[in-house]
Amino acid sequence: MKPAARILLASVALLTPFGATVVHAQATETAQTAATESQRLAALFAADDEASLTRNPLNALFRGDMRYADRFGDMITDAYFDNERSAAQANLEGLKTIDRDRLNATDKIAYDVFKQVQTDALKGLSKDIMDLTVVRPLNHFFGYHTFYPTFASGQGAAPFKTVEDYDNNLKRHKEFILLMDRSIDRFRQGMASGVFETKMTISNVVDQLNTQLAQKTEESPYYGPVLMFPESFNDADKARLTSEYGGIIVIGLYPANARLRDFLHDSYLPLAREQVGLSAMKGGEALYQYLIEQTTTLPLKADDIHNLGLSEVARISSGMEAIKKEVGFKGTLGAFFEHLRNDPKLKPTSRASLTQGYYDIGKKVDAAISTQFKYLPKAPLEIKPYEEFREKYEAGGSYQQGTPDGSRPGTFYFNAYDLPSRTTPGMTTLYLHEGAPGHHFQISIAQENEKLPAFMRFGGNTAYVEGWALYSETLGYEMGLFKDPYQRFGTLSDEMLRAMRLVVDTGIHSKGWTREQAIEYMLANSDMGKTDATAEVERYIAIPSQALAYKIGALTIMRLKDRAKKELGSEFDVREFHNQVLNTGALPLTVLEKKIDDWIAASK
Repeated sequence: MKPAARILLASVALLTPFGATVVHAQATETAQTAATESQRLAALFAADDEASLTRNPLNALFRGDMRYADRFGDMITDAYFDNERSAAQANLEGLKTIDRDRLNATDKIAYDVFKQVQTDALKGLSKDIMDLTVVRPLNHFFGYHTFYPTFASGQGAAPFKTVEDYDNNLKRHKEFILLMDRSIDRFRQGMASGVFETKMTISNVVDQLNTQLAQKTEESPYYGPVLMFPESFNDADKARLTSEYGGIIVIGLYPANARLRDFLHDSYLPLAREQVGLSAMKGGEALYQYLIEQTTTLPLKADDIHNLGLSEVARISSGMEAIKKEVGFKGTLGAFFEHLRNDPKLKPTSRASLTQGYYDIGKKVDAAISTQFKYLPKAPLEIKPYEEFREKYEAGGSYQQGTPDGSRPGTFYFNAYDLPSRTTPGMTTLYLHEGAPGHHFQISIAQENEKLPAFMRFGGNTAYVEGWALYSETLGYEMGLFKDPYQRFGTLSDEMLRAMRLVVDTGIHSKGWTREQAIEYMLANSDMGKTDATAEVERYIAIPSQALAYKIGALTIMRLKDRAKKELGSEFDVREFHNQVLNTGALPLTVLEKKIDDWIAASK
């Protein structure tokens, strides 16, 4: 502090000693009130989280919380939905008792996010929406029938370190069997009301169940834990568990899958709808608008998204043309796509070589990542292919989160199914998206931040989560990973995929596009192989609007980054920008924009 300032303050103190005391007392009272409001807000969050874990025991297990590990949950019963609805209503009432104006900046963000999460939950639990969703409890891309085998295999999130872990898994099996039978009841409810899944998605589910049922007991993922007993187990425990694990597969799990398969094939499939878009389903138009707003966290319309997609496809096509000229290819862009699909030099030679390729990319990213980030996740990242029993219907890659304490690593899965149809130029960008710094950084950094309330550590919305992952792909340029023109073309191809999603998803669900029309559009505008394009389109059919989130979220983050660069000039620090985006978890895009604007103003 300068001498002149010290004299000025001394003069003020002499003139107004009593006033200074009053101001100090008021400031202290304000701080105490703020602390009280923050404490009450934290207590509301904590109470909600604890109650939610009892209703959703698998969420606790994914965090490494074993208190409810012997339960699977009753996720599709009326009682479950009633409890979820009552909880959201009570939480909103609780928020009304807290003075938001007296909260600090971070708690205001938490308040706003929590309010939006609870409000959105109530919308999804309204009768109008549930009549269209609950009666379609699973399809080939979304369902416990494909999630649970990996989860319970010894290679998923469920731990198998103690005899109690093994016994808990057997108890979860029984509840899973019950859920499969309840799924049949929900499908029947939809049949009675005239709300159906598509023939395509249900045919795929039947194929998935047939694949699982064709496996011998000892080859089933459910038998996996028996093949990895810890050395500390005694012979009696091993013998008992081996018998019980084999027995429940034969008399419990497989019959449940067979009941579901037979019902879907014999009773449901003949009545399922031919048209793949929601616009052809009873109530589908209103449901799609609801899903768009939920997925993007913005009040967007299908037509506007469709037109944005067409614009982005045109822009990215120009970039592809430039790279085609750079590598000296003389034909059309369509011919170049065919070249990329069929050139043996651009195809993996084996599952092992594909795996090693991703290992090598991971090392390059690790060497450059500190140029972009101040804080790195504590949790390690594991790289592995999908298991063969599920790879046919999986995307090109995905991420499974680890535990907050890092005891179970995050996992980047890549798809090695039908190797001749796969190409190598997109490998770097896929790793950046699904692995580091994409989903692994975003999810791990949030859940490792114990200062955040649980719903911000472990929750999220698709636009932020997938928007961040797509934005992460662009960091390959700044980290020097796209010097090779084919890898650069690969990242344009992946960006093109997300742009085409805006066109195709809205085309299918609001404009009556057929499955074949959507596949042809994707093949015409990218170098995707037909296997990948088909899997993508069938994914959009199965989970409407989810694919819109990537581009909408990424464009928002990039727009905010450009704004920060312009406003802060030489003071802009990309590492701090990324910290601001990530350090409060997955925010609705409107809340994220307000946060970044406040950060820019404070940084000035």
